[in-house]
Amino acid sequence: MSLSISGKNAIVTGAAHGIGLAIGRHFLDRGANVMFADIDEAKLISELGEAAKSEGPARYFAADLCQKLSVNNLCSATLDAFDRIDILVNAARCFVPCDPLDLDEEALEAMLRQNLKGGLRLSQAVARRMIAQAEKDGRTEGEIGSIVNISSLAATRVQPEALAYSIACAAQDQATRGLAVALAPHRIRVNGVSFASMMSASLQSALREHGDWREAVTEGTPLGRIAAPNELVEAVQFLASDGAGFITGQILTVDGGRGLLDAVRVPAY
Repeated sequence: MSLSISGKNAIVTGAAHGIGLAIGRHFLDRGANVMFADIDEAKLISELGEAAKSEGPARYFAADLCQKLSVNNLCSATLDAFDRIDILVNAARCFVPCDPLDLDEEALEAMLRQNLKGGLRLSQAVARRMIAQAEKDGRTEGEIGSIVNISSLAATRVQPEALAYSIACAAQDQATRGLAVALAPHRIRVNGVSFASMMSASLQSALREHGDWREAVTEGTPLGRIAAPNELVEAVQFLASDGAGFITGQILTVDGGRGLLDAVRVPAY
């Protein structure tokens, strides 16, 4: 079984912070060329350097990927940089606590836009490029691409203050399964990694406001701790690699066992 991604060309979204940044750096360390995509250009430059705009195996693209034009421009920029796209990791996430009895349409739309629609639109655009690449190269056998969506245990857990986020995550998981079936005839695999008890940017922000949540998370996690973002990346690499060549439409859970217990009264980030 080969878990190598050396020589592959990848797009990672949400790549200026937390989990997305950890995935992008890990892929670089494993020999991949990576387009780091995020709306936060200042942070991208801080992490990668100004030169990454135009040279090297680490490039960056700064834009709001909820915009259709930005999605198309990202695909074009990646092809210009690396000639082809082999892997897409949709790691951009957004969580905002809400009052379930006062959940307005704008708040729900924001969660759906950030956690579902942007990644779905990008997946469709990248898949079209992957199919075109295979046709151009005359590749009629073998996998032509892999898409990995970063999701959350919130998709299957009921926590009132995470209602909008849970709805978006559940929809994303179903989109993962639907795209997996739709793209299988084109030899593109689509999978997801669902996490919880992970020190994401959202959880860091929440812990600053709710210090008591840390104890609740650790006590509700069988492994007894909050994981670092880099503990998620090996699972992402596995699903993106040829070693997972017969795996598609699956949601791999990385949560320290948290999903095995009764619900923790803290949102799953």
